[in-house]
Amino acid sequence: MSINPVLYLPECGSTNQYAKEHFEQFGPLGAVYTTNQTAGRGRLGRSWQNAAGKALFYTVVIRDELAQPATLPLLASLSLARQLKLRYGVTCQIKWPNDLLIEGKKVAGILCEGVAYGWQGMGRGIVCGMGINLAQTRQDFDAAGLPHATSLALQGAKVDLAADPEWLAQQLTDFGFDRPLFTFAREGFAPYREEYKAACINLGRTVTFEKDGHSQTGTAVDIDEEGRLVVRTEAGELALFTGEVSVSGIYGVV
Repeated sequence: MSINPVLYLPECGSTNQYAKEHFEQFGPLGAVYTTNQTAGRGRLGRSWQNAAGKALFYTVVIRDELAQPATLPLLASLSLARQLKLRYGVTCQIKWPNDLLIEGKKVAGILCEGVAYGWQGMGRGIVCGMGINLAQTRQDFDAAGLPHATSLALQGAKVDLAADPEWLAQQLTDFGFDRPLFTFAREGFAPYREEYKAACINLGRTVTFEKDGHSQTGTAVDIDEEGRLVVRTEAGELALFTGEVSVSGIYGVV
């Protein structure tokens, strides 16, 4: 059993939305999860395809003050990769800032959102949602128009749909977030930078990105201490913090 409150919902429109609407009920740290999310969404407003009973949809609630809250998605990707390695023995790569890939295909996505709560909305917190593909088939992804997605089962992992969602939700809450937050809340991303760089699939590859309304291309060369992707272009180096970045060389781009 988790040392933090972890709520299971048989069905939920969006775990992020539920967490925001019930934010103060979770205490300093807590989580909500389901295997049937009917109205989820990803970064840039994209919908997250539901796969009832075959995926885990999880959101952690964080009320602690963070020194570098904008880098939480990067910590979250590391935390999830660690737990997937522990449970299934798989090694995930991270597409900056926070998509998890196995053999070049997306197995999980992460969306962090700020929350205003309390008296006159003066409190500040974060919800961090994850969608993890556990046991979808190739036919599931083809029907959803997702040729570059995969699931843990498709990658050869032994997935137990009766036990794994609860295990992952509890482990992510207690060990993926609670323990690392002792350091992350005070020091931000810097202590996790080298581990992140070792997992980041962008580095050393050609990337395409939008800057000032124009598409540009360069080579990703570093992740700085603020979690920014450093790209070397003909005009010099740029540090990207937000926006869509495509990576060449993985089924075209990812």
